Amino acid sequence: MLSLQGLSKAFREGSRSLRVLENAEAQIGAGTSVAVLGRSGSGKSTLLHLIAGIESADAGRICIDDFDMTASAEPMRTRFRRRHIGLVYQFFNLIPTLDVADNVRLALELNGVRGPSAQARTRLMLERVGLADRLRSAVDSLSGGEQQRVALARALIHEPTLVLADEPTGNLDAGSGSVVLELLTALTRERGATLMIVTHDEALAQRLAIRLELRDGRLWRLP
Repeated sequence: MLSLQGLSKAFREGSRSLRVLENAEAQIGAGTSVAVLGRSGSGKSTLLHLIAGIESADAGRICIDDFDMTASAEPMRTRFRRRHIGLVYQFFNLIPTLDVADNVRLALELNGVRGPSAQARTRLMLERVGLADRLRSAVDSLSGGEQQRVALARALIHEPTLVLADEPTGNLDAGSGSVVLELLTALTRERGATLMIVTHDEALAQRLAIRLELRDGRLWRLP
């Protein structure tokens, strides 16, 4: 379960304060798929960074199951994120000096899983996203859709309870984006994970169970 309570965040812009979140609230049940919509600059990416513990809130609470992200020190947030959260970005964020398999396996190694077990899990995960024949390929030799599938495999291989995706299809053509979305929703559903996707795409948002709009610093549930 994901619980947001009275969440507030502001940034300095020169001499003024820009408030992007103001007492934002949401309760998301385990295993639910959620779309977060909103205009550019409304704070959608900031919201994901706060939930993931990458940034700190000015006020409020973020609880993921029994873990209070806002009350925890940065090292504890980092450990929790590595074990329980999967992150997917618009521009993939793959490591160009590592091949496909090594990019995916890195998420396991950060959690202390190495050797034959990590290799086997990596191979199975890449088979699941249709890239079993590209294990040793350089990531920059892949198409955009293939790179995003590598990023999905990396985000999901450690079986997170929460997956956060920031415009995961925003850098892809319609066909590749559809494949990535199908894989993302199917794989999170299979594992019973909660999925939150930030998107500008209304059609994509309609395919998820809950739609939230971030407007005037607050989260509004859409019909």
